[in-house]
Amino acid sequence: MNKKVAIIGSGFSSLAASCYLAQAGYDVTIYEKNSTIGGRARQLKKDGFTFDMGPTWYWMPDVFERFFGDFGKKTSDYYQLIKLNPAYSVYFGVNDFITIEDSLEKIKAAFEAEEPGSSRKLQYFMEEALDNYNIAIKDLVYRPGVSPLELVTPVTLKKLGQFFSTISREVRKEFNNPKLISILEFPVLFLGAKPSNTPAFYSFMNYADFGLGTFHPKNGMFSVVDGMKQLAEELGVTIKTNQNVEKIGVVKDQARSIHVNGVEINADIILSGADYHHTETLLDPVYRQYSEKYWEKKVFAPSSLLFYVGFDKKLTNVEHHTLFFDVPFEAHAKAIYDNPEWPEDPLFYASFPSRTDANAAPKGKEAAIFLIPLAPGLHDIEEVREEYFEKIIDRFELITTQKVRKNIIFKEAYCINDFIEDYNSYKGNAYGLANTLMQTAFLRPKLRSKKVKGLYFTGQLTVPGPGVPPSLISGKVVSSLVQKDF
Repeated sequence: MNKKVAIIGSGFSSLAASCYLAQAGYDVTIYEKNSTIGGRARQLKKDGFTFDMGPTWYWMPDVFERFFGDFGKKTSDYYQLIKLNPAYSVYFGVNDFITIEDSLEKIKAAFEAEEPGSSRKLQYFMEEALDNYNIAIKDLVYRPGVSPLELVTPVTLKKLGQFFSTISREVRKEFNNPKLISILEFPVLFLGAKPSNTPAFYSFMNYADFGLGTFHPKNGMFSVVDGMKQLAEELGVTIKTNQNVEKIGVVKDQARSIHVNGVEINADIILSGADYHHTETLLDPVYRQYSEKYWEKKVFAPSSLLFYVGFDKKLTNVEHHTLFFDVPFEAHAKAIYDNPEWPEDPLFYASFPSRTDANAAPKGKEAAIFLIPLAPGLHDIEEVREEYFEKIIDRFELITTQKVRKNIIFKEAYCINDFIEDYNSYKGNAYGLANTLMQTAFLRPKLRSKKVKGLYFTGQLTVPGPGVPPSLISGKVVSSLVQKDF
């Protein structure tokens, strides 16, 4: 009889793992606490508008192709990709912006216009970034983080210095213009840490940005979730929603069951794609690997204050992805990582999917998502959310030279309390555990429980780290561990 696998949660890592395990012959059921699947990548639909509630950037298309290719499929079998041109725009002040287009030659020209001589330096920087990408994304990230020796290869030994330098240091060695520095440091923010704390080796994120480009799946990132769901079900996975897992049953140090909505369900293997810290609270204390002190000391990626806004007109002077770096980055970064507090002058990001995708908003209207990165664990109340919306709309109107307040049909806010309520997220973090040097690979919480046989973890708090492509990889890596053990 096929071994039964119970998977907790239905985010990208859980869906990926379910596909690999079903393909290998396991009897797989996913239990999702919410009414819809996708974890943080759910959708909000309102008055003809459609918003991705979580991830909005589609980077590293090769990782998605590799995932579907493992099942003899292509991404185009499940969803349609649109390459964005421009990829995004970055504002530094009123009518002061740099647009990142869809080819390295155009990006080099934009750099040269800001800082003479920088295009040649960018070419060298990108060659190194490509080399790092080939090492990391095509090899290292598919290793399970069991041993430090996984990182020791002839090619990584040559890169050793890059693990002890930082992105910030390497960028500043070559570039002087603060705008160009901001653009080159921006991609590593997806890894959840300050550029000054992120190893220089992670410049592969710059290759993902400038080398591979930015895409939009038609109908939004949820179409990727939906494609993975279709694939999972084709492979025989059962997916159940409104299934709140309340306890993990252990007998003689072996995971044996989950308690769902008051009912005990037996399983041979339990895999959690839910929040790692929360999952361990489902165990009796004796079976927990990591103490509260352990989690307290970890560097978490930010949380977010998000606004989903419907406008009754098309907006101007914005791209599909638009970043607002018109205030000092360091002050905001300190408010996230060093002295957690609400930032006085926050940087923010805005996405306008209806500029690319007609299905995102009714004709003649605009769908907008505004995001402010925040320290996890802040006091989240309605009045503060409102105060910050006013702050960013003031700046948005000033910087893009347009009045938009009177054109708002509705806005929905989503913040720390919602991440806790919907995803049992530790301190309401949005992106998992930051990829700092001391939280890389084998130094992250383990994929396999050290105390309970048959219990595994996947997702943003374990190997390899935050982001959608790493989540797909996490699902593959943990499923390989399960197959090796059983």
